[in-house]
Amino acid sequence: EKFKTLKTEGNYFVKKGKYEEAVNKYSECMKLNTEECTIYTNRALCYLKLYKYEEAKQDCDHVLQIEDSNIKAFYRRALAYKGLQVRKKNMAGI
Repeated sequence: EKFKTLKTEGNYFVKKGKYEEAVNKYSECMKLNTEECTIYTNRALCYLKLYKYEEAKQDCDHVLQIEDSNIKAFYRRALAYKGLQVRKKNMAGI
């Protein structure tokens, strides 16, 4: 029950564009249930919005270990890799 409430609150924060708050809610959810893949893909989305590509990649990797055909996880991991590549290029250019 608490899990559902936290997940709903996290989703609400995402809709409002409050990604830090959403990450906190999803992280709380994970303490209650580590098997729920949607929490990880949702948190990965928030990390992408916050330019935290490494964290997003880790969440997607976790999902893919549990559910190796999760499309959202593949897609968001690809976005994370893309973000990391762009960051690397920018660092090299400085």
